[in-house]
Amino acid sequence: MTDLDILPSAGPIEPPPPKAPPVPLVVDLDGTLVRTNLLLESVIALVKQSLLTVFLLPLWLMRGKAVLKEEVTRRVKLDLSVLPLNVQLLDHLRRKKAHGHRLILATGTHETLARRIADQLGLFDDVLATNGRHNLTGSNKLTVLRHRFGASGFDYAGNAMDDRPIWCAARQATVVDAPSRLVGWAKRNANVTHVFPRQKPPLWLYVRALRLHQWLKNILLFAPLVAALRFTDVGALTDLMIGFFAFGLCASSVYLVNDIIDLEDDRLHPNKRNRPFASGALPVSHGLILVPLLLAASAALCLFLPWQFAAVLALYYAATLAYTFGLKRLEAIDIVTLALLYTTRIFAGAAAAQLPLSVWLLTFSIFLFLSLAIAKRYAELMLMHKNGKQASAGRGYRFADLPILRSMGVGSGYVAAVVLAVYLDTPQVAAAYAHPHILWVFVPVLVLWLTRVWIKTGRAEMHDDPLVFAARDRVSLAFAVLSGTVIGLAL
Repeated sequence: MTDLDILPSAGPIEPPPPKAPPVPLVVDLDGTLVRTNLLLESVIALVKQSLLTVFLLPLWLMRGKAVLKEEVTRRVKLDLSVLPLNVQLLDHLRRKKAHGHRLILATGTHETLARRIADQLGLFDDVLATNGRHNLTGSNKLTVLRHRFGASGFDYAGNAMDDRPIWCAARQATVVDAPSRLVGWAKRNANVTHVFPRQKPPLWLYVRALRLHQWLKNILLFAPLVAALRFTDVGALTDLMIGFFAFGLCASSVYLVNDIIDLEDDRLHPNKRNRPFASGALPVSHGLILVPLLLAASAALCLFLPWQFAAVLALYYAATLAYTFGLKRLEAIDIVTLALLYTTRIFAGAAAAQLPLSVWLLTFSIFLFLSLAIAKRYAELMLMHKNGKQASAGRGYRFADLPILRSMGVGSGYVAAVVLAVYLDTPQVAAAYAHPHILWVFVPVLVLWLTRVWIKTGRAEMHDDPLVFAARDRVSLAFAVLSGTVIGLAL
C-alpha cells in the first residue's frame, strides 16, 4: 500500500453556481431610439388627411393623453420604415443583444406603433406602451417597470425630463440626445454608464430649413419697376426692398409648414429625405415655433407698405397653404398653381411700389413660369424613376406622364417667347426706348435658355427648382448679364 492509497477521497467535483442572466435593458422610443416624436407626427398626418380634425384634438385631450393617442393612432397609418433612427444607439443595442441582454421597448407611444417598430427592428423581447387607458410615461412607466422586474432591477435608456425618476431607479442609466443640463442632473443623481450626446443643430441647418436660397424668387418683385423703367426712383426701390424681406419671411414660414406636413413624402424622396426635419436633424417642434415668429416679422414689415401689398401677401399665403394641404397632389392643377404663385410676386411688387401692371408682363410671366413648374415636376419624376419608383411621392404624376409633361413644358416656354416678341413690337416699347430694335436680342436669348433648361431636364441634370439651377448655372448667368447689357444699350 502506498501513501496515495491512504489519501482521503476528494469527493465529487461540484459545478460552479449558475451565472445570473444580464439585467434587461429598457429603451425609450420618442427622442431616444427615433429622432422624432411619433405623437406629433401622427397629429400632423391626421391634420394633413383632414384639416377639420384639428378641432377634435382638444376634445380628445380633455379625456386624457392616453385617449388622445388612441384616437389619433386609430385614424392614421404612418410609414415607420422611413423614420430617422438613432444609429449610434441602435448599434449599442445590437451589441447588448449579442451579449445576452434582454431588450424591452417601453414608451409613451401608442402600443400599435410601438409593436410595429419592434417587429420592424427585430431586436426587442417585449414591448410596454401606452394603450387607450394608461399613458406609459414618467411615474406610470416606473410603476410598470418595478412591477415587471422587481428586485432583479433593470437598466434604462431615455432622453427626457420625464425619465428622471426612472434613471434614478435603474441599476444603470443611459442618457440619449438630452440637453447638457439634463445630462448633468442625471450624472449627479443616477448611475449613468453611457451618454449619447445631443448634437446641437448648427445655424446653417436652420438657414437650410428656411430655404433662404429660395428668396432669389423674390427678385420678381422688382419686375414692375424694370418694366416701368423707374430705376432711379429711390422711394419705389425702398418699398420694394422692404417688400422683398416681408415676402421672404412669409415664404419661409410656408416652406416650414410644407416640410412639416410632407415629412413622410420627403423621406421617400431620394434627395428630400435629407431635409432638416425629414432627416431628424432638426426637431419638428422647432419648426412649429418658427412659423408664427416668421409670420409676425413679415406682418410687421407690411406696416411700412401700402395695404394692397399685405392683401396680395395674404392671398399668396392662403394659396400656398391650399397648395400644401391638397392642390399639389392634383395633376395639372399643381403646376398651374405654382405658375400663379410665381406670378403673385409680380403683383406684390406692383402693390408695394404703387407701380402699374402690364398685361404683357403678366401673360409672359404665366407662360414662362408654367414651363418652369412643369420642368420641376419632370425633374422630380425622372429622379424617382432613377431610384426604381414609377410615381412621384405625394404628387399625381407617373413615369408614363413624362412625354406629355415635356410637350406642355416646352410649348409653354416657347409661347412665352412669342408673347415677348409680340410685345417688343408695340408702340409702348417704341416710346420707352431710344433703340427698341436692340431688345429683339431677348427673343433668341430666351429661346436658347429655355431650350437649355429642357435639355438638362430631359437628361436628369436639372435641380429640383429651375430658378435655383439658373442662379448656379454659368451659362444662365451669362445670359442674365447679356440681358442687362441689352436693356442698357436700348435705353
